[in-house]
Order: sequence, then structure tokens, then C-alpha cells
Amino acid sequence: MSRPDVPAAWVRRIAAVLEALPECERVEAWVGVQWQVASKSVAHAFGGEDGLVRITFRAEPDEVMAFQHLGAPYFRAGYGRDVVGLVLDDGTDWDELAELLTDAYCLRAPERLATLVPRPPSPGSGGPP
Repeated sequence: MSRPDVPAAWVRRIAAVLEALPECERVEAWVGVQWQVASKSVAHAFGGEDGLVRITFRAEPDEVMAFQHLGAPYFRAGYGRDVVGLVLDDGTDWDELAELLTDAYCLRAPERLATLVPRPPSPGSGGPP
């Protein structure tokens, strides 16, 4: 079976999140579409040989384990201890994906760029409840 292309509308939605972040850019990938910051991969959307479209992105290792335990549509990528994936379909929660991609960017970006991204206060940070 051949790999499906990532639907253009989905690429636009992902690009709207990632390409709005400082110095995050779309780059050529061997399959699908990839985004990087400072030559580090942030996310990669691609069609699989099984006909499903997926996106992989970076996350904290403990978050990767949590996503793995959640199960579908999440999965742990077969490479890297900080890579999680999500099967994209008509039921994808695009707001949640935007948050996950922003988190992935902040993990991969140099600190000088990551600090430019507005982030919600972390629990226990003394911010408003």
C-alpha cells in the first residue's frame, strides 16, 4: 500500500501553529512534512503504509509514557525516548494538538527562543489557581 499524503488542510492547521513560533520552519522530509527549530526536529506529519496519517512530536519522557498508556490515538514512536505520536483523523482535537506542538517546540528550541513563547503557569508555580 502506498503512503497517503497529509491532507493540505491539516498541513495548514499544523503550520499555523508551528510557523507562528520564533524561527520554526517547515523543511523537506523523506515523507510527509517536518518542522524544525535550530536544526532540531519539532514535529513530523506523514502518511503511513497502513493508510493512516500521523504526527510525531517531542515530549518530556514522563509525558511520553503517559500518552503511551492512554492508547489510541496516541502512541510511542519507535525511536527516541522523547517522541510521541498521534494518529490524525476527522476526530482530532486540534486545540489540544496545538498545545502539544507548542510544548514540543519549547522542548527543542534554544532557551532564548522558548522564553519568547507565552506559556500558562505550571501547577504549584504560585500563579492564580
